[in-house]
Amino acid sequence: MTSDTATLTAPADTAELEIPVLSLARMRREDGSFNPEFLDELRHAAHHVGFFQIVDYGAAEGQVDELFQVSADFFARPEQEKLALHNQNSPHYRGYSSVGAERTQGRPDSREQIDFSPERAPVPAEQIQPGEDYWVLQGPNQWPADMPQLERTAMEWTALMDRVGEDLLKALSVAIGLDEDHFAEAFTGNRAWMAKLAHYVGGVKEAGTQGVGLHADYGFITLLLQDQVGGLEVRPYGQDKWLPVEPIHGALVVNLGEMLEVATNGYLMATIHRVIAPDQGVDRYAVPFFYSPRLDAVIEPVELPAELAAAARGASDDPENPMLSSFGANMLKGFARAHPKVTEKFHPQLLAR
Repeated sequence: MTSDTATLTAPADTAELEIPVLSLARMRREDGSFNPEFLDELRHAAHHVGFFQIVDYGAAEGQVDELFQVSADFFARPEQEKLALHNQNSPHYRGYSSVGAERTQGRPDSREQIDFSPERAPVPAEQIQPGEDYWVLQGPNQWPADMPQLERTAMEWTALMDRVGEDLLKALSVAIGLDEDHFAEAFTGNRAWMAKLAHYVGGVKEAGTQGVGLHADYGFITLLLQDQVGGLEVRPYGQDKWLPVEPIHGALVVNLGEMLEVATNGYLMATIHRVIAPDQGVDRYAVPFFYSPRLDAVIEPVELPAELAAAARGASDDPENPMLSSFGANMLKGFARAHPKVTEKFHPQLLAR
């Protein structure tokens, strides 16, 4: 525990919850140490709600609007041009997937998207050891050659998100009584962050109102940029009510993934959420970024202060969706299920499992 840590408490669960809004400008004091009041707010948001929004995180003027505009320009292209980047051409699950191609809870999602990650050379098959299938996730992205501004704008955004994710994880670690660099080793080297440019489309018969079905994220920290249309809803632990995440222009919606739930024995939860599809004729754009460690990182349980450990709920126990301490295995499990046609084409052995 560091001197920056605020007084650790584990208050009773709150009956009525809201989605907090935190300013990163308040995260550190002038001397660079963490602001204890900010840590209190962060810990409450992360433990009791599992979702919050952050502002003042360092985006350049006009950066958010440019990202949304270039995304809309790409998705407005003819279908055949987009399908030239089809993720079914990529054993690494990279590239474009059309409306309804990604599935959540076995049902198609009413969105189209581009999945991308760090640009790296694939790992040769003969170098992949038994139990390390997750190395198939490493490889090149697919971008339109005649639209360089799409790759440039998207990659500039992910560079910012990677820095924000690193700062938030340090603050969150201190907020729960750990050293700020507790998870640093797992993020040393080739981080395997993931990101999407997503376009939600209303009126898709097969999907109904499912923009994205209810799910939890399988990484560490998700940083979501959403436009003003709305539709994101969350269900905090122990709550029956769905809470809408009201759009704030330029704000980042933050939630935690399964790796932190496993590490903290459920003190931090990978909160269930969903997206309701927009009305027919309405476009919704979003850019989720998943702050993640190396593919070969294994996250061990942490030792929480006694008062926080007493409030840990235990990691979710779902035999249909086991949580794994290996980040790469957890990530591959998610991609294999979400994109079954890619899995069937390139990695049929995963379906047998």
